[in-house]
Amino acid sequence: MNHDPNGSVQLLLDGFERVRESVEHALLGLSPEQLLERPGPHANHIAWLVWHLTRVQDDHIAALAHVLEGNDPPAKGTREVPPGQVWADWRERFGLPYGEWATGYGQSSEEVGAFPATNPETLRGYHEAVQSRTAEVVGALSDADLRRTVDLRWTPPVTAGVRLMSILNDTTQHVGQAAYVRGLVLD
Repeated sequence: MNHDPNGSVQLLLDGFERVRESVEHALLGLSPEQLLERPGPHANHIAWLVWHLTRVQDDHIAALAHVLEGNDPPAKGTREVPPGQVWADWRERFGLPYGEWATGYGQSSEEVGAFPATNPETLRGYHEAVQSRTAEVVGALSDADLRRTVDLRWTPPVTAGVRLMSILNDTTQHVGQAAYVRGLVLD
């Protein structure tokens, strides 16, 4: 059996690529109206779910890259907007009524409902840009990098590997929700 020194990195890259493929499928052939259909009065719709999973991935990958480039990990009690987010190039295309750097975390049902009409191409394009940045950052990691502390706000402190698994867990859950809503919308 051969030992791949970057086997963990390859698995992570595969996981993020699977999320990209699932996002593509969740958006395939939907109209702007279908993207905003909510299966219940307080449920999330596909557009918000895809935007949210992509925003969180964008924010967290930028933060991880910032620390791995030699900057200090965030300390307890701090919240900073990490530099290097792809969102800066996409924010105006969405025209969202949220804060400039919102990720959707903790948003109310009313805020989800205020998400403006958009098209699958805009959501797909933003996700593709974030996926490209993710592949660039993750692909440059070594297994040793995965053990580096990237966030001091948690006990125990968060390593790069744990953060990446957290991002993958979150994105797979949300893209699964989007796929479920798609099934309801197309039923």
